[in-house]
Amino acid sequence: MSLSSLAGSSSSSSHPLAPFGWDADWEAEFAPHAGQGLLPGRVVRVDRGQCDVVTPAGTVRADTEFVVPRDPMKVVCTGDWVAVDPEGSDPRYVRTLLPRRTAFVRSTSSKRSEGQVLATNIDHVVICVSLAAELDLGRIERFLALAMSCSSGEAPLHESALSWESGAQPVVVLTKADLVLDPVTRSYLVQDVETSAPGVPVVPVSALGGDGLDAVRAIVGGGTSVLLGQSGAGKSTLANALVGADVMDVRATRDADGKGRHTTTTRNLLALPGGGVLIDTPGLRGVGLWDAGTGVGQVFAEIEELAERCRFHDCAHESEPGCAVQEAITSGELPERRLASYRKLLRENQRIIAKTDARVRAELRKDWKRKGAEGRAAMEAKRARWRP
Repeated sequence: MSLSSLAGSSSSSSHPLAPFGWDADWEAEFAPHAGQGLLPGRVVRVDRGQCDVVTPAGTVRADTEFVVPRDPMKVVCTGDWVAVDPEGSDPRYVRTLLPRRTAFVRSTSSKRSEGQVLATNIDHVVICVSLAAELDLGRIERFLALAMSCSSGEAPLHESALSWESGAQPVVVLTKADLVLDPVTRSYLVQDVETSAPGVPVVPVSALGGDGLDAVRAIVGGGTSVLLGQSGAGKSTLANALVGADVMDVRATRDADGKGRHTTTTRNLLALPGGGVLIDTPGLRGVGLWDAGTGVGQVFAEIEELAERCRFHDCAHESEPGCAVQEAITSGELPERRLASYRKLLRENQRIIAKTDARVRAELRKDWKRKGAEGRAAMEAKRARWRP
């Protein structure tokens, strides 16, 4: 490492924004704006066209009106690094966004081909799953597919985030582990999740009792982490435990189904006392995929590896001879549920891509016509057998 880079590292580590993730790379990105008298800052909360930004001079309220792009993927979001007007400006504006290293994006609930950015510049995606409710392994796989596709493509990913192609390291935290009293049952639940999340850390946690918290702190202590999950998954309780204070409101879940209400209504960025930054998010009812082909492939890597051993390169893994995927299902090596989930997510991701890609739309239309013709031929053959 050169003397200049050492000096840059030293200056960035002593910077007032260092606890929020400021480093030498961000300093270099901001340099052109410093000459204009602007202040660097990180967005800790966005609310109705305004945002709270932590700057070297403290947390300020700034208007986002100056940065209103046509592209909904480039709106100001919690986790963004920005350049804001200096002290004394009235009104005070966010003037520009620094290039994002990563972004967690899901598709919107509308029929338009739009994505919604939930958090930016993140190094870890912490998927919170409550053990107080029945496990939905398909939903966990869906979250993982999005997490592993978490990249903005605007700038090279940070060196510390290159362990995953996506740019963000996923981890599954099984909250409310204290409510599963039988250790054998708890062990089986953890194994089920590990099977659905190959290669991903799975950590059972009791935020109230403290079990497993040290393991989570070790993960989130470096870089920025975002908490994701359904309402009632225990995200806010976990955030409070990691921060060491009641910074997020918490409500009890319903006894009937273990589900909760939206306690957190905005995305909030919190600096952790032991290092690292945490973004808590509202509970997600829907988790629509957004250009998550890479993520789906990583989540179901064992299926794609099996598919390479199929006799035919275009094997549909149904009834073709020499299908390694079906052989794995027959032998018990691969759960049939995993294949069904894999197919479902691939189809959904294709539909999302087809909204903006004419070539993919044409391929899907061709596939639908082929399947329709095969179905009609099968019905005609069936009728012919029963004709007198």
